Amino acid sequence: MDEQHIPIDINTNKILDWLISRRHVSKDWQNNILNIREKINAAIQDMPVHEGIIKLLSGQHINYFHCLKIVDILKETEADTKNVFGRYGSQRMKDWQDIIHKYQKENLYLAEAAQILIRNVNFEVPSLKKQIAKCEQTQLDCEKKIKDYGKAETSTLNEFKQTCKQLGIPGQNIKKELIGLLDELPKIYKETASKMKGVEDAIKLYSAFVSFLSNLDRNMEVLPTLSYLIKNGNSTTYEYMYGEKPLSIESPELKYSDDESQQNAEEIDYGGDIDFGDINTENITIDFENKETDEEIDWGNLKTEDGFEIVQHSDLDVSLEESGIVVENSGLDGGIARGEEALTILDNPKTRDRILNDLIELSAFLKMRIFEMSSESSLFSISQMPDAPTILLMQTVETVTAIHDNVQIALNEINNKRLQHLHNIKHSPKYLDMLTSTLKQKLSIVERLQQKKKCLEDQIVASQAEIKKIKPILNTIISNTKVLQKQIEEEISKKYKGRPVHIVGGVNVLN
Repeated sequence: MDEQHIPIDINTNKILDWLISRRHVSKDWQNNILNIREKINAAIQDMPVHEGIIKLLSGQHINYFHCLKIVDILKETEADTKNVFGRYGSQRMKDWQDIIHKYQKENLYLAEAAQILIRNVNFEVPSLKKQIAKCEQTQLDCEKKIKDYGKAETSTLNEFKQTCKQLGIPGQNIKKELIGLLDELPKIYKETASKMKGVEDAIKLYSAFVSFLSNLDRNMEVLPTLSYLIKNGNSTTYEYMYGEKPLSIESPELKYSDDESQQNAEEIDYGGDIDFGDINTENITIDFENKETDEEIDWGNLKTEDGFEIVQHSDLDVSLEESGIVVENSGLDGGIARGEEALTILDNPKTRDRILNDLIELSAFLKMRIFEMSSESSLFSISQMPDAPTILLMQTVETVTAIHDNVQIALNEINNKRLQHLHNIKHSPKYLDMLTSTLKQKLSIVERLQQKKKCLEDQIVASQAEIKKIKPILNTIISNTKVLQKQIEEEISKKYKGRPVHIVGGVNVLN
């Protein structure tokens, strides 16, 4: 093959070393190029208004090949300064021609062009691509976080709505709505008391079992509070304690703050102790001579197993006018129910706990009976005790299981989440504040998540704008680099009598 047609291949990163090794440029070329850059900066300050020049000078590093184009443009703009000898009198033209002349000396333009090519391929283009990749990664990360925040927002909002639905409030003015729910408590307690009648068979079975094993009176009462509820309904605590209805009921005053921002509400005021007024007992004289009967009065008090005192009232016809004591009504009409005594037994925390304990005790008994009846080797099997009551002998695993199911229904009813919330709200302003704060906190979390999503969306927009700004610059640099590659190849080819020159390597993979 003719040597003239053998191509010269030069690696992009080695082109500057190649030019120096073949003595096309000197090793200290950088010292001489500084003077040329100063002249270019000075010459740029005085340029004619021309579209081509504006395009050349905008956003790119001026090199030797740009200077050639500027001189071509100046030949048009400075044509009127040309003399008969073909020389230009314009200082602009002289400055740029001098710059070109210095560039050509010792092939400085080739060294500078090679350096620009290497810098663009190894630094400028990769740097811009990394910026774009970073922006794109930021978009992906933001989109992922937005998705995660969206899930958390939906979950928290659903929890808020579920709690509000469970409580039966819209969730707009939370504290006020929760306080308003207390009006529903009497109706709920009435329904709960009605459903408690389903455990009557379980109580009878339990009572018979206890009486039989303990050899006690079979008419003895077990689970007194629960039994009372089933028999008398949800009466006042006063009636439960004293066995008679009160003359009047003074319900405890509930003090709640309507201020949604107040977190520490006042405690419930049950009205304090009963005030009987000031009675002077020193001068009280009771005349018993007018009694129509000599029957003794039994002032004894009876106490139930659960600690409440039951007073046996006698119908006394005693005039107390002189004593200063005013009795509005006598006998079983009773007195005034105040404070805790004015609460119903399902509303009073103490009696409510006793009812709940009775149900738990009853459930435990039935579970044990089911276990014993299912185990043939049980030592306490009623079937092995022929003198047991009929109600015990007739029971089977199926019937006891059915009875236990009724007890479980009653337990679920009294442990109803909504009922528990309302009961706690009524008897604890702190619980009301805590529940209000919990619901508000969920809304606050939702709001913060929405703000975070908005910030991430703004980041995505900013990243997209950054990419939109960088991409034209990147495309321009890649385009100019490829043009510079061709120009260097042509200049080197001229020095080797037109042999084809190919700069290979990184420059060819730019895109």
